[in-house]
Amino acid sequence: MADPRLSGIIKLAILAVGGQGGGVLTGWIEDLARSCGYAAQATSVAGVSQRTGATVYYVEMAPHRTGDPTPVFSLMPAPGDVDIMIAAEMMEAGRSIIRGFVTPDRTTLIASTHRALAVSEKMVPGDGIASSDEVMAAAEIAARRVIAADFDALAIANGSVISASLFGALAGSGALPFPREAFEAAIRAGGKGVDGSLRAFGAAFDAAANPTPEVPTAPAAAKITPVSGPARLMAEWDRLATRVAALPAPVAELAQPGLRKVVDFQDLRYGADYLDHLARVLAVDDAARGWVLSHEAAKYIANAMAYDDIIRVADLKTRGRRFDRIRKEMRVKDANLLQLTEFFHPRAEEIVGLFPAKLGARIEADPKWMARLDRWFNKGRRLRTDSLRAFLMLHLIGGLRGWRLRTLRHAQERAHLARWLEHALGHVATNYDLAVEIIRCRRLIKGYSDTHARGQSKFDRVLEATAVVASRADAADWCRRLREAALKDEDGKALDGAIATIRSFA
Repeated sequence: MADPRLSGIIKLAILAVGGQGGGVLTGWIEDLARSCGYAAQATSVAGVSQRTGATVYYVEMAPHRTGDPTPVFSLMPAPGDVDIMIAAEMMEAGRSIIRGFVTPDRTTLIASTHRALAVSEKMVPGDGIASSDEVMAAAEIAARRVIAADFDALAIANGSVISASLFGALAGSGALPFPREAFEAAIRAGGKGVDGSLRAFGAAFDAAANPTPEVPTAPAAAKITPVSGPARLMAEWDRLATRVAALPAPVAELAQPGLRKVVDFQDLRYGADYLDHLARVLAVDDAARGWVLSHEAAKYIANAMAYDDIIRVADLKTRGRRFDRIRKEMRVKDANLLQLTEFFHPRAEEIVGLFPAKLGARIEADPKWMARLDRWFNKGRRLRTDSLRAFLMLHLIGGLRGWRLRTLRHAQERAHLARWLEHALGHVATNYDLAVEIIRCRRLIKGYSDTHARGQSKFDRVLEATAVVASRADAADWCRRLREAALKDEDGKALDGAIATIRSFA
């Protein structure tokens, strides 16, 4: 028979990642319990790092009268033995379910529906983001009661952090036998950011106490910033925009942002080159097929032309919009000092890519020179772009776009673009769907330095394997399968398996 003295123990666990104030939230809960005549104990076990392993906070509390022996509490939650589970992010809710902390007979699950992507999700070359819908479906089955809302957005809207809104959700849930006033008193006793915390607390309290089903809304249309500049340049831009407007609607839909992207990358003449490439594709396409080939080409030609070289990376890292975005994300106020460190690790290939095309090609073909350049430059560098010296250095490199078209890297990218389009358009007459899939394979190439090299290697391997089955009726489907396999993992193991399958029957 269970010890009747244990029936009053409340067991509460929190899963939070770095920067979400899990320790503050735990402290508030512990102080709240003690102020209401409960004995309480809080513990925490840190994960491997702030994102790959979330910290587990655990609080046990029980009614306690002065003079009674102090209860001995557990140090960690046990599967099947948690009354309240608070997850500060959607995938942490899923982890709590997997670990058995959430059970249908007793657990109230309070979870924020926002996402803070894990390293494992970011590492996947394609879309590695886990499904929040699957976690919610599991939560409805696994928990006795689920309270879910975007508590991070509620906190930000009220000038606070998620720990305050989760505390409000806990109060609004009624899972603890304490009045709202006691929760608010615990926040005031903290003495820091009280006003914002109380606002976030109140908003989350209302959301938890009076839940309303979330109605799916259509995504907001992307805000297009008007183009402005000198009259001479605007006249040329208007001519290019007129060419885009004359395209079939499905093509113009992506050609407009594509044109803006390549012009921002280089200049208006480069934008005209982009439309010339697109016109070449359009000439072999037709309305009967819905202009699918040209629609895809409008996107991926722009991506291919706006490649990431040292000049582009330096330019993006020194733009005012980027600093404004970082300040907003970090919630930097006027009284705060923001220090920003950029990490660079240029290979010899990036350095020689800045050389004139002919000279760079000779050096790249010389192993001794490449080894020298690698020794000189292939070192991890940390540049503080909040300092004048580092900022000016990157700003000057970013201003070399006028030199870019003479470089080895540009010659290589231009040749690769020509081969890719020629390969794709060569299949239009015999296998239109295969041509479309080859255009889409450009998705494999992205990023800078080693990331770009890995992507280009996968791209080449996918096209080589596709060529083996190009005469088959299902060639387009195999090309798609190969591309999806290449996007599954960074090492290319899934792609190896798909290629092995083709070799087994081709």
